Amino acid sequence: MFGTPPGAHLSRRSLLRTSAGLGAALLTGGALAGCASPASGATRVRLWSWLTGMDKYVAAFNAAQREVHVELSVIAPGISGGYAQLTNAIRAHNAPDILHTEYQALPQILTTGGLRELTGDVADLAGGFLPAAWRSVRPDGRTWALPMDFCPMVFFYRKDLFDRAGIAVPRTWAEFRNAASAVRQAAPSARITTFPLNDGAFLAGMCWQARDPWWRIAGDAWQVGIDGPGTLRTADYWQDLIGSDLVAGTGTGTQSWTAAMHDGRLWGLLGATWSVGMVKKSLPKDTGRWAVAPMPTWGGEQSNGVQGGSAFGVSAESKAPEAALTFLRWLSTDPAVPRIGAKVTFPSPAYVSSRRVAREAYDGAFFTGGSVYDVMDAAATRVPDWTWGPNALSVFSAAADALGPVPTGATTMPAAMHHLQATAVSTMRERGLAVTNGA
Repeated sequence: MFGTPPGAHLSRRSLLRTSAGLGAALLTGGALAGCASPASGATRVRLWSWLTGMDKYVAAFNAAQREVHVELSVIAPGISGGYAQLTNAIRAHNAPDILHTEYQALPQILTTGGLRELTGDVADLAGGFLPAAWRSVRPDGRTWALPMDFCPMVFFYRKDLFDRAGIAVPRTWAEFRNAASAVRQAAPSARITTFPLNDGAFLAGMCWQARDPWWRIAGDAWQVGIDGPGTLRTADYWQDLIGSDLVAGTGTGTQSWTAAMHDGRLWGLLGATWSVGMVKKSLPKDTGRWAVAPMPTWGGEQSNGVQGGSAFGVSAESKAPEAALTFLRWLSTDPAVPRIGAKVTFPSPAYVSSRRVAREAYDGAFFTGGSVYDVMDAAATRVPDWTWGPNALSVFSAAADALGPVPTGATTMPAAMHHLQATAVSTMRERGLAVTNGA
């Protein structure tokens, strides 16, 4: 049985006490997929998701049994409209049975009251997940979703260019600065990487490594420390590299970025698990040029940042919660899932035993210099504690605005972090949340 009935009071914590205050017009669900006729008597479950390959997962699940039939609606990615769609469906009492949420958005979805608590129903799975992934679906100490994938950050680099120039792959950020200088000396028009100033999620992932969380929950209040010592150390470091013209400040994934990566004007990428697929798709002619190394560390601190990852929760008003959870257990833990995923993407399961399956199923021929999974698995075990706040998505947007003037010298990265702290605290208090300055 499920522990929390539909519409139940969520928590004493301010995280779950207040509406997110999100506004947008009510949107309808996207095109249906995986909707072959269900077996007679099968329980229908509605799922909204934008995850790559989800149509194939759903089709495989539906074909494997006759008790539950999942109907998939493909919606826009979360920050491109998906979260607004989910939030408005919750408010209109028309939410699907299963909701897709990235870890950074989970607390914001929770503030709508739209998720069913799963603590007692999935406690048996707790020990099977990467600890950091499991913590990510338990922001207040209770379980609100099941993790699917988890995306630690690593360093992708042009091994052919590094080897030709005799530059060692940096292990620390001090070595990274030296390598950045060496890259520019070897090829004056080239840079070791770009720090995408328009990407707040990337910024958060880099600061995560510094072991200084932007949010914490203490009793009934949020502690906000977006300009804490670890973050400011990170900001000072990258301000120096940008100001010294040792790295670019442009975004990733664009045509100009792709050209620079292929032509040797960018020798590396600080990216997450999902960047494996992006690099392969964007640079199909670069097989054998790229390798993957651990993200450099702050001296002896063996810690790692994260950028992204998906989880799935059950709607508080679902009429078929047990059937929904049947699918989620399969999606999160069944070895069939990473085998399917290996055909369409780079699977990075949050469930530890599935990572071994993914490693065996994935064709890693594109990269040279050792197994991508060796690096990713090590990174996934070095993730320090981090709690996402209920305004993480708006902080990402505000970060892009605050950092935009950095290349012109109109502001600095540390100054932008102080501004972001003040903005985050102010907006949270405007929403009626109890907030204290400084995590």
